[in-house]
Amino acid sequence: MRLRVGIKLSQQVHQIAAQREAWRAADEAGFDHIWLFDHLVPIHQEPTEPIFDGWTLLAAMAENTTRARIGLNVTGNLYRHPGLLAKIAVTVDHLSNGRLEMGLGAGWSEAEFRMYGMPFPSAADRIGRLAEACAMLTLLWTEPRASFAGRFYNLQDAIAEPKPVQQPRPPLWVGGNGPKRTLRVVAERADVWSCDVWPTNAAAMQAAYELATVLDGHCAAVGRDPLSVRRAHALVVDDAEAALDIARASVRAGFTDFLLVPVKDLGPGGDPRAGVEKAAKLLPRLRALA
Repeated sequence: MRLRVGIKLSQQVHQIAAQREAWRAADEAGFDHIWLFDHLVPIHQEPTEPIFDGWTLLAAMAENTTRARIGLNVTGNLYRHPGLLAKIAVTVDHLSNGRLEMGLGAGWSEAEFRMYGMPFPSAADRIGRLAEACAMLTLLWTEPRASFAGRFYNLQDAIAEPKPVQQPRPPLWVGGNGPKRTLRVVAERADVWSCDVWPTNAAAMQAAYELATVLDGHCAAVGRDPLSVRRAHALVVDDAEAALDIARASVRAGFTDFLLVPVKDLGPGGDPRAGVEKAAKLLPRLRALA
């Protein structure tokens, strides 16, 4: 399975002109995919700092790039009804001429939901909604009229036109680490598992690789070849040699996709274009690991 290397950027703080410049630089550098994320307030920074909407920027990214695949790593399912999300995503798929990677997760930032007055269900119910949303997206993207009767969501002869450029649908990434429920959803529904453990040290690496083994078990339980599920994780690249050591171990553990994160260049006062250039220097060395 071919190793794919992307870059995860940030819509926090940086002005729109800097965003556009970073996207174009990443596209020209040869990354396989380019990612933003999906939150209403900043993460790992002061909540009063600026943050732009991920899906709106992704539509702009579609118009400012030509070759790299694009997505949010990952969309928070609870922020939008799956029917609305299907429409937003298919629009970006068309704007990008079929380059969308559809990332989806259960949602975790309780503080966001509390400040906006939105319900924040239990972990089990959030993952139940995630599973139903995955099923609904596929139905809306592939059926002339979609009907679905779930515990959390329902569709009644729903019309969703146009269909995606990609057939039968954009690749579905499911993010999360829950060994019992989330990884079961991955085995049942996803093309790619996006591991939320960032393996920056030995303990985190072990945790990520153990979760990959758990996913193998879920795949066996649902009758799916574990090798049919790609595995991805973020890779901090501020220390290039450390990142390469981690990537080597991850490839041996079956990971197929890396999302390079130049952390120091994405925070307040950072230069996202410089971060893209730093990450791009690792591309040939990472691809040589396959």
